[in-house]
Order: sequence, then C-alpha cells, then structure tokens
Amino acid sequence: MDIVFKALADSSRRQLLDLLYQENGRTLGELCEHLDMSRQAVTKHLAVLEEANLVAIVWRGREKLHYLNPVPLQDIYERWIGKFERQRLHALHALKTRLEEDDES
Repeated sequence: MDIVFKALADSSRRQLLDLLYQENGRTLGELCEHLDMSRQAVTKHLAVLEEANLVAIVWRGREKLHYLNPVPLQDIYERWIGKFERQRLHALHALKTRLEEDDES
C-alpha cells in the first residue's frame, strides 16, 4: 500500500489518473496533449503508476493503451476511509432512532 500512497503523492500522477478517469484507454500521445510536461516525464510518471498497479496497459497492435485500475484505490478506501464512515453512519442511525423514540413519547 505504501507504493500506492507514493504514486498518489505527486499532483502530476493524480492528474494522469483524472485524465484516465475521464476517458480510459488513452495512448501516451493523447495523455501528453493535456499535460504541460515532456513526453519523457509523462512516461516516468506512468511507470510509477503502473508499478503501483493504478494503471494497466493493453497493447492494441503497436499502440500502448493506458487504463485506470481503481482496485488499489478501493483498497485504500476500505482500509482508511470506510471504517470511519461506518462509525459516522452508526451514530446517525442511533440519533435517528433516539429522536423517533422521543417523538413517540
């Protein structure tokens, strides 16, 4: 999971993930059109995202297509965010139940 956090720490890599979210299956050239950096820099950022399993590669002929893989993000959500959200939802449910009981009295 550390490698995923490292990959997400850079704003350029987050921007690449946003681009893939908007339109999955982009080539390197298509991604470069939307970024203010060299092709080599984009390639390096994509390599970090691939290593973190946040981007999957599919070859179509000579084209290398990049796809967003949301599974590592879901793992982070479940481990770090979801458990806090459950507590809040349980508290809201308990509050609702208590208020309903007070209304009936």
